[in-house]
Amino acid sequence: MARPSQYPLELPRRAVRMVAEVRPEYDTEWAAMKAVAARLGIGTTETLRKWVRQDEIDAGTRPGTTTEESAELKRANEILKAAASFFAAELDRPHTRS
Repeated sequence: MARPSQYPLELPRRAVRMVAEVRPEYDTEWAAMKAVAARLGIGTTETLRKWVRQDEIDAGTRPGTTTEESAELKRANEILKAAASFFAAELDRPHTRS
């Protein structure tokens, strides 16, 4: 399971918006991301790159699994894990014959 983010919830959204705003001022998208990451105190530029890519997926401009789909898959996996545990426990229980 992924660990909780060390960043406030609004920070990724703000950072992604900033990258879009300052992108024309830089030769590359990476350079824009690097500047925004430094300005906002984001640990690595790669973290910001992932946020930007996920935003593009969520907006439908890049293929991939959206945040909503990912959350639904996690919920489904938790249900399957619980069911598997339940049935495994049933198999381990001694059964009496009638």
